[in-house]
Amino acid sequence: MEWSGRFFQMEWFSAIGTAAFAFSGYLVGIRKRLDLLGVSIVALVTAIGGGVIRDLLVGRVPLVFYDYTNLFIIAGAVWIAWLAGLHRRKSRTLERLFIVADSLGLVAFSLAGAQVGLLFGLNAFGVVSLGFVTAVGGGVVRDMMVNEVPFILHRDFYGTVSILAAAGLFLADRLGWVSVASLQALFWSGLALRLLAHRNEMTLPTLGGRGR
Repeated sequence: MEWSGRFFQMEWFSAIGTAAFAFSGYLVGIRKRLDLLGVSIVALVTAIGGGVIRDLLVGRVPLVFYDYTNLFIIAGAVWIAWLAGLHRRKSRTLERLFIVADSLGLVAFSLAGAQVGLLFGLNAFGVVSLGFVTAVGGGVVRDMMVNEVPFILHRDFYGTVSILAAAGLFLADRLGWVSVASLQALFWSGLALRLLAHRNEMTLPTLGGRGR
C-alpha cells in the first residue's frame, strides 16, 4: 500500500480517535459534575493528550499547535453531545456510551500512533510504544485530573488491546500486508476485543492476591 493511501487512512483513524476521546472526556466531565470549563478541559485533554506526548517523544511540534483540524473536531463532538442532551441522561446510559467512545478512541489512536513510529523508522518496541502512548496518554491524564485510577492500570485488557493493535500494524508493515482491508481488519478486531473484554469483565491476572 502506498504511503499516500496509508496516510489517508490514518487521517481517518486520527479523526475518529479525536472525536471519540473528546466524547468520552465530555461524559467523564458530566459524570463528575464539572462546570462548562471543566468539561471542556477534560474533553480537550482526553482527545489531544496522547498525541502531544507522542509528538514530544519523536521531537516534533505537536500537530494541534499549528493545525486547527483537531480542535474543530473536539468542539464539534462536544457540541453534538450537548445538543443530544447527554448531560440529562441516566448514569447507566452514560457508562455504556463512554465504553463505546473510549474503545473507538483507543483502537484508532493505537493505529495512528503506531503509524508515526513506522514513519520515523522505529523498531517494534518504538512503534508499539508510540501507539500505546497515543492511545492511553490522554485517558491517563484525564483520569488523574478527576481523581480516578487510570483504566490502563486495572480494567478490561485496556492497555493490552492497544499493544496488540500497534503490534499488528508493525507486523503487517514488515510483511507488506498493509492495505485498506488489513487496516480495517485491525481496527474492527481491536474494537471487538475491547468490547468483548469489557462485556465479559476480562482482566489480566493481578499480583499479590486480594487485599484484606
